[in-house]
Amino acid sequence: MSKRALLIAVLGGLVAIPVTAQPAPPRVDVEHRAFDFWIGDWDVTVVGSGQVAGTNEVTSVLGGCALLESYETPTGYRGNSYNIYDRASGSWHQTWVDNAGTLLQLDGGIVDGKMVLSGPGKDAQGNDIVNRITWTSHEDGSVQQTWDVSSDGGDTWTNAFDGMYRRKSGL
Repeated sequence: MSKRALLIAVLGGLVAIPVTAQPAPPRVDVEHRAFDFWIGDWDVTVVGSGQVAGTNEVTSVLGGCALLESYETPTGYRGNSYNIYDRASGSWHQTWVDNAGTLLQLDGGIVDGKMVLSGPGKDAQGNDIVNRITWTSHEDGSVQQTWDVSSDGGDTWTNAFDGMYRRKSGL
């Protein structure tokens, strides 16, 4: 066995995995940076009322190839998402999961300077819907997240959430 091999026990057997001196750097294209405006530690309020919606931490992970979101409300609702630019399809993808058992899978990209991701889902009664979430970066550094839902295939939309992200004080 080579000096540059790592032995790992797999189901009672040994497998040799080559280990290089330095891992190859991740390939990060300019498209991977299109959602970087969302990176930060945020206080989130409801647009219009200023009511506290929660906090959100969005970090760049995996060598800049993805964003990891960690959202939490004062009532204990929590959710996480991974967001990645998929070079093969040329679009952005988000997978969201939460402690209520919700799964959202959205795709899209930059439209008129805003990140717009959408995908199919189900409403509380099990009917088919389309989710569309738009993130808008503002000049003051805040980010507005607008979540709209359509039950007629996108002909009409109803707002499900309109949140304003402001960077936490003192950071």
